Amino acid sequence: MILSPRYDGPTILTTDATSAAPRSQELPCARQRRRLEGVLGELTAEQWASPSRCEGWSVRDVVVHLTSVNAFWALSARQGVAGTPTRFLGAFDPAATPSQMVAGVATTDPVDVLADFVRSNDGFLGTIAAFGDDEWAALAESPIGHVSIGLMVQHALWDSWIHERDILLPLGLSQVEEPDEIESCLVYAAAVSPALGIGFGLECAPLLAVDATGPAVGFTVSVGAAVEVRAAAAAGAPCLTGGAVEVAEALSLRAPMPAGAPPEWTRLRDGLATAFDAPT
Repeated sequence: MILSPRYDGPTILTTDATSAAPRSQELPCARQRRRLEGVLGELTAEQWASPSRCEGWSVRDVVVHLTSVNAFWALSARQGVAGTPTRFLGAFDPAATPSQMVAGVATTDPVDVLADFVRSNDGFLGTIAAFGDDEWAALAESPIGHVSIGLMVQHALWDSWIHERDILLPLGLSQVEEPDEIESCLVYAAAVSPALGIGFGLECAPLLAVDATGPAVGFTVSVGAAVEVRAAAAAGAPCLTGGAVEVAEALSLRAPMPAGAPPEWTRLRDGLATAFDAPT
């Protein structure tokens, strides 16, 4: 499905449920990427060739994909700070284009693939490392349209965090679970699907809540002409409960919805499922 990002008018997504700017000198998206580099450096050639959770993709393929999207994130951030946010993704098919790009990369040696990944991380993280409040608030392109650079970086963290799990879990390896990463990824996973759905003309419940544990994460998703995520779960809204990682996995189409999940939350995933031609 070709994306339909929002470039004009009110931004498609706003949130106060997590801090878009860094909470310390170490950005969560930097920590996660550097951690993944370390894990990949310990894998054998056989593990690099092993299947990931992404259908048809090996570990090598997932890393090649992450390398390519890092280049986009860096460009999007630079152009956003310059006041000329890009508009590349209006013709992007997330179900087909990434696979075509992965297939077009001939490098198969894990040493070379990892080196390319590290360089791409250096480029992306180096671009955003010195950003202040004004830069984090500037508009940049993401798959849902023009959003703040802070939200673009949140998308980048969610994408890489989920793919880290796509790599590790089939290998029988555990992901290091950092509370701020989990919170950020859960919030974004809940927001990105209805934001995509608006572009596709899909409907979902106007107000939904999350009350997750381990870490404790509570927020409300309001869906209308745009998506707003606000801290604290609204009373009376269909509420999704469960472990935060479990819920983030389900909202990212990696796992079934938790037992007893309100049907409104299952329908909320339709935007992401439509974008990736995936069943819910």
